[in-house]
Amino acid sequence: MSAPLSDAAADARRLRRSFAASLGFTAVLWLIELVELGLHLDFTRYGVYPRTLHGFSGILLAPLIHGSLAHVFSNTLPIIILGTALLYGYPRAARLVLPVLYFGTGIGVWLFGRSAWHIGASGLIFGMMFFVATIGVLRWDTRSIALAMVVFLLYGGMVWGVLPGDPSVSFESHLAGALLGVALAVWLKNRDPAPPPKRYSWEDEEEVSDEEVSEHDETL
Repeated sequence: MSAPLSDAAADARRLRRSFAASLGFTAVLWLIELVELGLHLDFTRYGVYPRTLHGFSGILLAPLIHGSLAHVFSNTLPIIILGTALLYGYPRAARLVLPVLYFGTGIGVWLFGRSAWHIGASGLIFGMMFFVATIGVLRWDTRSIALAMVVFLLYGGMVWGVLPGDPSVSFESHLAGALLGVALAVWLKNRDPAPPPKRYSWEDEEEVSDEEVSEHDETL
């Protein structure tokens, strides 16, 4: 029977697994895009087309489809970083957050989006970014604050993507993901326990010294 892992070892293993899962998802996106290009296909018709029956299947497929290599490339690093942060920092909440963001963003676009094809994983990206940033403010423990700061420093400029701009960009996906991310952060802020506070060696030394002083006083 193996011995239980230390907190540091368990953290390191969870970080590796979170990174591997995020990397695996991006690999799927690249594979789909390369198949599309290699076989001269067009998968856009499998995206979300709002308020139509033929566009409803895009709720499942749209996050996997991208318009070009540049499109999937631009989403690769954010998915890896934000996915790792979410899975590592909030493993219990992530079991609900990821499917809700994945399907909920598509549903929101199908209900309220412009009459056009909507494809790409940017709604999922915005949802993860807003979730990690918002829950960091709500929880305010060391790990949550650190993850929120990293996310905000790297991707804080993304917040403007929820506003209409480039007509070729689905701001509706961004907005739906962002709103869901904030709502999920409020709902699931306490689902994962806060990490135990770190204890330093000098604190133990102080306690020992206090006990020695107390024992000395009792003998007087």
